Amino acid sequence: MQGGNTLVYFVALVVIALMLAPVAYIIFGGFRTNSQITVDPAGLPNPWNVQNYIDVLTGGLFWNQVLNSTIAAVVTTFGVVVLGLMTSYVIARYQFRGRGLMYSVFAAGLMFPMTVAITPLYIVVKNIGLMNSLGGVILPQIAFALPTTIIILVPFLRAIPREIEEAAFIDGCSRLGFFWRMVVRLAMPGVITVGILAFIASWNSYLLPLFILNNEATFTLPLGVQSFSSQYSVDTAKVLAFTSLSMIPALVFFSLFERRIVGGLTGAVKG
Repeated sequence: MQGGNTLVYFVALVVIALMLAPVAYIIFGGFRTNSQITVDPAGLPNPWNVQNYIDVLTGGLFWNQVLNSTIAAVVTTFGVVVLGLMTSYVIARYQFRGRGLMYSVFAAGLMFPMTVAITPLYIVVKNIGLMNSLGGVILPQIAFALPTTIIILVPFLRAIPREIEEAAFIDGCSRLGFFWRMVVRLAMPGVITVGILAFIASWNSYLLPLFILNNEATFTLPLGVQSFSSQYSVDTAKVLAFTSLSMIPALVFFSLFERRIVGGLTGAVKG
């Protein structure tokens, strides 16, 4: 039994090392010079060079893209949480004709990734006049995040005892009052989970901004990394520095809330 556990731990360590190696290479590469990378591509910085990171951090381009990514991620998360929570509440707590069909439609949305619908999506965004704006990125991101949000939140809301709802109505609480005072609080683990997933998905989104955004002033970070690497293709060290700074916020955010995500998904499965 002990030998089996040792093998599992060894395989886990190998998998973790394989996942972290590219990240470490990018971060350390930003502390090197182009000559160091050319002479020894897999070596450590010697000496350490912080100028690449200083150049990126003191330039306005990086911070403008950070602002755009933050606005898109925050607004997307807010829209996903609010719309998803209200829709999930109706599906989970109300009895009406077509409720099962409505839930099935949202569940079927999981089978249609954004890559499949990118061409008609581009046409729709263009026709409503949202090309080259963050709004043209935010609205589709909210729409494509709703199926996952509803699938996660509906079990949470169904698990709320009917007795609590009846007691609230007896005490004079309205349906909206019960929703905001009780439902939101009781479903908070699921709300936090879907909020984190929506935020990370929006922050890392690349394909949609690539089609919608053409002006560099509106670029988000993933699109900015591609543009920066094309512009400074001969300066590999600076490109690695820009890339590492771009991925650090998402890595830190996910690391801080990883337990929340696991706990929320576990609660959804139990519900």
